[in-house]
Amino acid sequence: MAAVDVPFSFVDRALYLPDAEALVLADLHLGRAVTSAVDAPLSATADVVSRLESLLERLDPGTVVVAGDLLHSFSSLPRGVEDAVADLERAVDDAGTALVVTPGNHDAMLEAAFDGETADEYRLDDGTVVLHGHDEPTLGAQRYVIGHDHPALSVDGRKLPCLLYGPDCYRGTDVLVLPAFTRLAPGSTVNGLSGRDFLSPLVSDPDAFYPAVRDESGDETLWFPPLGECRQLL
Repeated sequence: MAAVDVPFSFVDRALYLPDAEALVLADLHLGRAVTSAVDAPLSATADVVSRLESLLERLDPGTVVVAGDLLHSFSSLPRGVEDAVADLERAVDDAGTALVVTPGNHDAMLEAAFDGETADEYRLDDGTVVLHGHDEPTLGAQRYVIGHDHPALSVDGRKLPCLLYGPDCYRGTDVLVLPAFTRLAPGSTVNGLSGRDFLSPLVSDPDAFYPAVRDESGDETLWFPPLGECRQLL
């Protein structure tokens, strides 16, 4: 596995940027179980909030940024979604942390469920710009952090959510693509995807992106060679 020296931590499908004291998570898709009628053996909201509370206690960030798709339904607020958003806000507020949402393509109903701070693109203190990634950014950045594509890596027949790290991959700027924070999202297996298969315009050359898989039981982030090499190894 590749050794990658990076100024951030990948933890439980989320990204912690210590220089900005910021925790970034993407694609919570609150309300997905109701909207999609999926078989959900766990409470999606309780799972998301519980895991976020654990990260808040562990990392004590000053800011939590949701990189889009806080909600799932494009056109309605399914039963329980407003309560789910309130539970999320309460968890962040109880930790003494600020919450910012950068709306994603699913967040057409965001204003009806969330009255907190929003921004299409949000700049952190370390120069990182967070956005969902369905549109190209308008702000320059030290690095971009996005969601949208729900990356996952197939390893020994197992599909694992992964972070993608592309050094200098968007107009000479680093790009980080987060997996979906909700565990109800199956993820897109990136091993065999080409640039045209990715939804985000910030990912045009996926072969140059390093995948990382998180081993929570061992408290370890496992880095793999760039996708261009991974396709021949996995």
